[in-house]
Amino acid sequence: MSRILAALSASALMLGASPAMAAEPDSTAQAEAPVDPARLAAARQTVDYVFPAGTYARIMNATMDKIMDSVMDSVGKMPIKDLAGMGGVDTSKLSSASLSEIMAIYDPHYKERMTLTTHTMMGEMTTMMTEFEPEIRDGLAHAYAAKFDVKQLGELNAFFATPTGSEYAADSYMIMMSPEVMDKMQAFMPKMMKQMPAIVEKVKTATADLPPPRKYADLSDAERAELADLLGISVAELEEQQAAKSE
Repeated sequence: MSRILAALSASALMLGASPAMAAEPDSTAQAEAPVDPARLAAARQTVDYVFPAGTYARIMNATMDKIMDSVMDSVGKMPIKDLAGMGGVDTSKLSSASLSEIMAIYDPHYKERMTLTTHTMMGEMTTMMTEFEPEIRDGLAHAYAAKFDVKQLGELNAFFATPTGSEYAADSYMIMMSPEVMDKMQAFMPKMMKQMPAIVEKVKTATADLPPPRKYADLSDAERAELADLLGISVAELEEQQAAKSE
């Protein structure tokens, strides 16, 4: 459970810390709609201001370990019944014990293990995202070029060339990871967890008219063969796996 929580939390934070990834335009769309070279050149100058090379390393090295420690601490303090409620489990008989209290019984080194796990993950993510950063910067340049014309980009760049503009641009992405912002985001997590049981019920209602997902036993021989082919295993191996699950 601890590994899953670490992976999910790290992934969520990476997405939150990487607005550039969300803004990156589709590569196919770029190929179909060439951007005006002058516009793209101005946009690249804008990106040099707002997302200079090395931005990911700054974000990860300056804030992510502290943020991950704080997030995992918050998750650990949450009542297990709130976490179980996310899966639609009946929580009426569960106590208000926290995840950390329960995990401490299974693993006396739980907190230390989680800290080492998340710090190692963040270190590897820093390396990976730094290698990928040129692609993000290129995507950002195309996004700015698609959103703003040459005149607008020129005005942005003129502002970013001023002392105030330069300081703002250099930290524009870092601001989203500041303690003041992250404190508010972390405070949202317990509220979200408490709402999850109600959300799960709404999902059940929304999908109530759909037939239930089929089980392996419901599949035809042809469908089982197709499934085995998609998984890259033989039908016999697939049958063995399914038999093991039912034991």
